[in-house]
Amino acid sequence: MAVTAPAAAWSNWAGNQRSVATAVLRPTTVDEVAAHVIAASASGERIRPVGAGHSFAPVAVADGQRMELADLATDVRVDVDRRLATVPAAMTLRTLNALLHDHGLALPNLGDIDAQTVAGAISTGTHGTGTAHGCLSTFVEALTLVTGTGEILHCSADEHPDVFAAARVSLGALGVLVDVTLRCVDAFVLLAHERPASLSAVLADLPALLDRHDHAEFFWFPYTERVQLKTNDRVPADDRPLSRWRGWLDDDFVANTGFGGACRLGRLVPALAPLINAAAARALTERRYTGRSDAVFCTPRRVRFTEMEYALPRTALPEALDELRRIIDRLPVKVLFPVEVRFAAADDIWLSHAYGRDSAYIALHQYVGVPDEPYFRAFEEVAARLGGRPHWGKLHWRDAASLAPAYPRWADFRSLRDHLDPHRVFASPHLTHVLGS
Repeated sequence: MAVTAPAAAWSNWAGNQRSVATAVLRPTTVDEVAAHVIAASASGERIRPVGAGHSFAPVAVADGQRMELADLATDVRVDVDRRLATVPAAMTLRTLNALLHDHGLALPNLGDIDAQTVAGAISTGTHGTGTAHGCLSTFVEALTLVTGTGEILHCSADEHPDVFAAARVSLGALGVLVDVTLRCVDAFVLLAHERPASLSAVLADLPALLDRHDHAEFFWFPYTERVQLKTNDRVPADDRPLSRWRGWLDDDFVANTGFGGACRLGRLVPALAPLINAAAARALTERRYTGRSDAVFCTPRRVRFTEMEYALPRTALPEALDELRRIIDRLPVKVLFPVEVRFAAADDIWLSHAYGRDSAYIALHQYVGVPDEPYFRAFEEVAARLGGRPHWGKLHWRDAASLAPAYPRWADFRSLRDHLDPHRVFASPHLTHVLGS
């Protein structure tokens, strides 16, 4: 069994979570994964599987051993006729998207970042936007899990269905995901339409807007009435590609280089934040273009930030945004990033943020080095009162006692955890805080 010692330090993408594990485990076979788990259980050690580090919450922070699965040898199987792809859980979404494209397939929906591993994305409930689509975990057809006792379980709706219902969003608390079978669709082209609008006009037209488009989201710029509205719709041909120059100008220079410089200025001179938001809103002009689905869904994110995101009942969105505007106006710190609003369909995954209800997601961001806790905590109070559920991969301060009433299958998840990981091999301080002991 491959163990690296002394253990290397680890940090996440945003740099706000860091840890030094007692050892780094790099198994190359599923049997080695199971052997590591059995050994840890016998010695009282703990293991945290770690992916690409794109969670802002300490969900991957290890106080025992850290398990990295990049060297794990599992088969890649693509069944084009059945539109199924079985891939290593440690594969990144970027690699997965390229693999599927080569076979004429795609995932039905994606978020706006593709650096996460498949296991990390589904375990935290990563989602895109679109009222007909659930989170990425809803595309999972089957999975293989190594439990806290070292048992290797192959799970689907027909085989270990309760484990399947829970393990698709599990925070890594039930075991180590080693491979995942995903339900795909034929490769498709999207027409993207991005344009400025007013917040009041978007909210007034929101039901019709969501009905008209396959995917819709908007970014509200604090201290202004302006939003950038983005819609994506399936079209038959990629006949309006974005020019390389326009793509570089908008997505690289304006959205990354220019915005990053503005944020650095705002961190030095907080009073400029309203002007920076107004300028950023005006810098994003209207554009229409076509492209293959993953290229349109996913965009580069090089400006570092921290994030909190809440899933709310869709009907609560206007009240939540009204409260958020008041919070931002009275904050002791200034906000330099726009607020992102997305939508997802209800699902039946026990710890999914969208379990049992159509949801609106409100994501708050703050530039690295700018205090985020006063901002995030103030909105969390509002979101919790409105029945909100925090995104598992993003910052929040909820504990097990406050989360339990928000999830109808909470007790079932806890009971299953007791069965699959009775010795809490996969526990961590963070998981104890959010799930209980």
